Amino acid sequence: MSSLIEAPFILAQAAAGASPGFDPRSLVLPGLFVAAFWFLMIAPQRKKQKEHQKMLDALGTGDEVVTAGGIYGEITNKKDDRFVIRIADNTKVEVGKSFVTALVKKAG
Repeated sequence: MSSLIEAPFILAQAAAGASPGFDPRSLVLPGLFVAAFWFLMIAPQRKKQKEHQKMLDALGTGDEVVTAGGIYGEITNKKDDRFVIRIADNTKVEVGKSFVTALVKKAG
């Protein structure tokens, strides 16, 4: 009688150990997570960075901009890594290009 009780247990052990090795199907779920993370987080951020860089490249003298600190001003000079912005009469500041967040009004 004891052999009848032990038989399913032995079969279960044999089935569990019957598939040694690597199963490529085990990579499907992690691959889906990586793809979802890419499309939901990384791709939109890269698109936003490209649009911001395109906006910075198009800026020129006379454009009105707003900085990351919330300061509005007009670009008076464009240098390699920064803009000179007039924020009031006889008041100019130099701001790093990455700190210009938005174009308020295009010159012209």
